[in-house]
Amino acid sequence: MSTQAVALKASTEEWRLPDKGKVGIACLIVAESAIFIIFVLAYVFYMGKSLSGPTPAQVLSVPIVGTICLLSSSLTVHFAVVSLEKNRIALSNAWLALTILLGGIFLGGTAIEWRKLIVDDGLTIRTNLFGTTYYSLVGLHASHVVVGLILLISVLLFGLAGKLDQSHARRLDVLSYYWHFVDAVWVVVFTVVYILGR
Repeated sequence: MSTQAVALKASTEEWRLPDKGKVGIACLIVAESAIFIIFVLAYVFYMGKSLSGPTPAQVLSVPIVGTICLLSSSLTVHFAVVSLEKNRIALSNAWLALTILLGGIFLGGTAIEWRKLIVDDGLTIRTNLFGTTYYSLVGLHASHVVVGLILLISVLLFGLAGKLDQSHARRLDVLSYYWHFVDAVWVVVFTVVYILGR
C-alpha cells in the first residue's frame, strides 16, 4: 500500500461526525451573540446622548456581588458536569443546586436594582435613551439567565428523581456551554454599562 493510501485510510478512520448537541449549541451561541452585539452597539452608540436625566452616573451602582455570583456559577456548573462524568450523582446535584442559587442571587440583585431605578429614581424604558438602551440590554441578558436557570432546574429535578446518570454527562456539558455563554456576555454587558457607561 502506498504512503498516500495509508494516509488517506488513517484520515478517514479518525474523522467522525461532530456531536450534534455541541454543533447545535454552537449555532445558538453564534446567533445569540449577533443579537447581543446589536444591543451592545446600540447602547454604546447612544451612550451620553440622553437629553434629560437621570444619567447612568446618577443612578447606577456597580453590581459587584451579583457579578461575583454569576461568574462563580461557571465554575460550579463545570464541577457539576465533571461530577456527572464520574457518575457522582449526589455531588453533581449539589453543584447544580449551587449554580442555581448563584444564578438566582444574580437575578435577585437585578430585580432589586430595577426596583430602585424605577421606583426611587424614576428611570423607565420610556424616560430617555439611557433608560431604553439600559433596560433593553440588561433585560435581554436577564432573560437568558432565566432560560438557563429553568433548564438547570429541570436537570436538577431529574437528578433528584434519580433519572440522571453518567450517560447524561454529555447533555449537561452542552447545557453548560449555554451557561458559560451567558456568563461571558455578562462580562461584556458589565464592562459597557457599569464601567465605561458611567
